[in-house]
Amino acid sequence: MSVSVVLFTSDLRVHDHPPLRAALDSADSVVPLFVRDDAVAAAGFATPNRNAFLADCLADLDASLRERGGRLVVRSGDLATEVCRAVTEADADEVHMAAAHSRFAVRREDRLRRALEGDGRRLFVHDAVTVAVPPGELTPASSDHFAVFTPYYRRWAQTRLRGVAGAPRRVGVPEHVKGEPLPARADVPGVSPGLPAGGESEGRKRVTAYWGRGLAAYDDTRDDLAADATSRLSAHLHFGTLSPVELVHRARRQDTPGAEAFVRQVAWRDFHRQVLAARPAAARDDYRTKRDRWRSERTASADIEAWREGRTGYPVIDAAMRQLREEGWMHNRARLLTASFLAKTLYVDWRIGAAHFLHWLVDGDVANNQLNWQWVAGTGTDSRPNRVLNPVTQARRYDPDGAYVHRWVPELRGVAAPAVHEPWKLPGGDRAALDYPDPVVHLSEGLDRFRRARGRQD
Repeated sequence: MSVSVVLFTSDLRVHDHPPLRAALDSADSVVPLFVRDDAVAAAGFATPNRNAFLADCLADLDASLRERGGRLVVRSGDLATEVCRAVTEADADEVHMAAAHSRFAVRREDRLRRALEGDGRRLFVHDAVTVAVPPGELTPASSDHFAVFTPYYRRWAQTRLRGVAGAPRRVGVPEHVKGEPLPARADVPGVSPGLPAGGESEGRKRVTAYWGRGLAAYDDTRDDLAADATSRLSAHLHFGTLSPVELVHRARRQDTPGAEAFVRQVAWRDFHRQVLAARPAAARDDYRTKRDRWRSERTASADIEAWREGRTGYPVIDAAMRQLREEGWMHNRARLLTASFLAKTLYVDWRIGAAHFLHWLVDGDVANNQLNWQWVAGTGTDSRPNRVLNPVTQARRYDPDGAYVHRWVPELRGVAAPAVHEPWKLPGGDRAALDYPDPVVHLSEGLDRFRRARGRQD
C-alpha cells in the first residue's frame, strides 16, 4: 500500500488544500503531519497568543480529519528530522507541503528537500495555499517585483485564480504512525484575555456571519474604530485556516463595493509577500533608506514604554495599544495611527514597534507586519514617505463620538466627545480628577523633530 506525507505548516484546514489533495491522489493513505518546529521558537515566532491560537487550530484540524477517518500526527523538534522520521516509519515515497516565502521558510524548505532527496524521497511544494497569487508570478518589465501597490493590484485583479478544491471525503492514515498529544490553549501562559478562538470551523463560521451582515458595507465602515466592522479574518488567513483563493472567489460573487474593497486587502497580503520574497532583508533593513538616526531603547526608553503601555496621553493611541494587549489584535486604522505615532511623532526606530506588534498580534506575520511598519515609517513602499498622521484629527474622523476611546480607556469614560480626544485641554479641576497622563510630547514638537530629521520644513 502506497503512503504519502502531507506536511501542514501555515495551512491548517481541509477545505481548498492542494497539498492534501495531491497527497491523497498520489497514494492509498496519507500521514497528515504537523511539526512543532524548534527553530520557530528559537526565532521568536512562537509567542503566547500565536501558540494558543495554534493549539485551537490543531485541535480543530484533528477533529476534521477524524470526521473523515483520519487524524493529525503532531511531532516536536527539528522539522527536517521529524519529517524524515515520519517518512521512514510510514515507508512513504513523497512529502507534499505548501510553498512559503519568508527567508526563514525558504531555508527550512531547502533543508527538508536535501534531507529527503538524500534518502531517496521526493518533496512536492504547492503554490497558492496561503496566498492568492504566488510571489514572482507577477513582475513588471524592469524589475523582479512590484515596488508600488497600485500597478501590482491592476495586474493581480486581472489574474485568473485557480479553482477551489473541496474538502476530501475520506482520509486514511496508517495506524502504526503515532504522534504526541495535541497542545492545549489552557497550557499556554501569558495569553491575551480576549484572544479569539482559532481553527477552521471557527473561521468558516466567521466568514458566513460576516458575509451576511458586514461585507457589503465594508468599504464604508472598515475605518470606523468604534463600529469594529472589519472582518477579523487576518488571524485565520495567517494560520491558513481559511483559503485566500476561496475568500476572493466568494467575495467576487457578492459584486458590491464592499466586496471589492475586501478583495483589495487580500491583494495587499500578496503584494507584501512578493516584496519580501524579492528583498528578504526588508524584514530587518530599510527597504528604501532615509538615513534616519532613530531614537532607540537607550535614548527614548520612557516614551517607548508609555507607548507600549497605552499611557502616551493621546487617547486614541492608548486605546489601540490597550486593545492590542487585551485581544492580541488591533483595528487596522489603529495600527496605522499607533505606528505613525511611534515612528514619526516620537521618532523611534520602526523595528522597536514592529517587534512589539509581532509579540502580541495573533496575526503577526513577517511580511505584512514588517512591510506595513516600513510603509508607515516612510522607509518602505509608500509614495509619500514623509506623511504624518495626526492622532487628534484622525480620532475625530474615525471615532467621532469617542466610543472606541471609552471602550479601552476607562479613565476617560466620563469625558464626552470632542473633549475626550484632547483631555489635556479640560479645565484644571476636571483634568486633575482624571487618572490620565499628560501627552508625552506636543504634536508640533514631534512634527518639527521629524521634519528636521528628514530634512524638510514644508
